[in-house]
This record gives sequence, structure tokens and C-alpha cells, in this order.
Amino acid sequence: MHVYSSPISYTLERNLNVSIHGRPIRGELGTKIVFESMDSYGNILNRGETVILPEEILHFSNHLVENGITISAVHNHWLFTEPNILYIHFQSVEPPLIFVRKISEALKVLK
Repeated sequence: MHVYSSPISYTLERNLNVSIHGRPIRGELGTKIVFESMDSYGNILNRGETVILPEEILHFSNHLVENGITISAVHNHWLFTEPNILYIHFQSVEPPLIFVRKISEALKVLK
């Protein structure tokens, strides 16, 4: 049995100086985590997305995979950024506090 309610989301901003075509951008430069669709055992569909520098992908994704979190996409949102930034999407079905602990460890490898 699944219990459906409105998703709950949390955003943690990263302190990155990014520009597009030489113009500074604000927003969309962080980690967003969404919790939704709880089952009767307390497991939730946990989804996350974080802005990531290319040189951070290997260590960050290794932390996720080693902790049983599925990576569902790595892509760019914007062209002509300086520095080059990408976005990595990840997900799991488990109690939300366990997911948050795993993600917090992975986030420690980011600059």
C-alpha cells in the first residue's frame, strides 16, 4: 500500500561563481532533494539533483553507487557556462533519513 501526499522538497545552494555568456547567474546552483510516495513501511521515493563540476562526477557518483543510490541522469542544463557545470540526478526507495545520511556523505566530496 502506498500513501500519497504532496512531495516535500529541500534545496541546498552551492557557492559557485558561474556565468553564462559572461553574465553571472544565480539560482539552480545547488542540490534539490524531493521526498514523495511513502509506503506503509516508511520507505519513500527519494529523488535528488545536484549541480556538479565535471571533475567532481567520479567521486560523487562513486559515493552514491557504493551506498545503493541509483544515478538516473548526468547532463547539462545550460551551454556556454564558465566553469562548465552539469547536473546529476539520483534516486532510491528507502526511509528518508537513511537517504539523507548517504547524500550528506556524498556531498562532502564536492568543492
